[in-house]
Amino acid sequence: MTNDNLTELVARIVAEVTAKEAPCASSACVSEGEVPDLSAVDFKTVLDVPNAADPEEYLRMKARTEARLGVWRAGPRYRTKTELRFRADHAAAMDAVFTDVPEELLGRMGLFTVTSKCASKDEYLTRPDLGRQLDDETIKMLRDKCTMKPQVQVFVSDGLSSTAVAANLVDILPAIMQGLKMHQVQAGTPFFLKYGRVGAMDAVTEALQAEVTVVLLGERPGLASGESLSAYMTYGGYVGIPEANRTVVSNIHRGGTNPAEAGAHIADLAALMLKQKASGLDLKL
Repeated sequence: MTNDNLTELVARIVAEVTAKEAPCASSACVSEGEVPDLSAVDFKTVLDVPNAADPEEYLRMKARTEARLGVWRAGPRYRTKTELRFRADHAAAMDAVFTDVPEELLGRMGLFTVTSKCASKDEYLTRPDLGRQLDDETIKMLRDKCTMKPQVQVFVSDGLSSTAVAANLVDILPAIMQGLKMHQVQAGTPFFLKYGRVGAMDAVTEALQAEVTVVLLGERPGLASGESLSAYMTYGGYVGIPEANRTVVSNIHRGGTNPAEAGAHIADLAALMLKQKASGLDLKL
């Protein structure tokens, strides 16, 4: 069998499997011999388990989670559709780590860019310590462009998922800034830190002498979602602060905590930190 014939056979099998096992939305339908676009298939509505005892309850469970429930098999292996979806989700997770936040988005949000001591994505992944540090030039730029001694300093960092920043920034950042304004809190100048780790917020706090610092940072992507964002918050931060002194709002994305609602909650937490002069385990909620 030639390579062309083998490719045609595989494509036909995939098309037949998808046609039998998944509802055919217009964007997911394929002609014979075409490989389907599995990203257009809503797998929460697909019943993968043959002869399920309670298919209705199974689908209700699937509708409430991104987890891979009831994945069936072909002998000892994944079925073709399951394997292809796994590979597609893995590729999306890799893209979340290795792509950059679009410059157009940062410009639209009015954020200027500074960089940690990491010079590249590879160095960022292999030298976490450098992702927590700022060089003298970066510190000078922050002091020149940002309001000094703000009550609350908010900034954004790519972290381990640029996709998370791109997916949530438009909704969450305005909600935070509006919330701080409603609390009559003086907010600093937002900016974007490239190749930043969580600990970089401590260097930012010292550079700008902020009371409360908030960093919006992309979480490590998984196979369920690469769009999850976290907000780390400290009161009176400093380099070397115990991790127990950080307050975290996590799982911010369209399938988790709504980004606009998370923004309002983060503003409320920042105001509470200023009132109690505490964060992390010392903050009384």
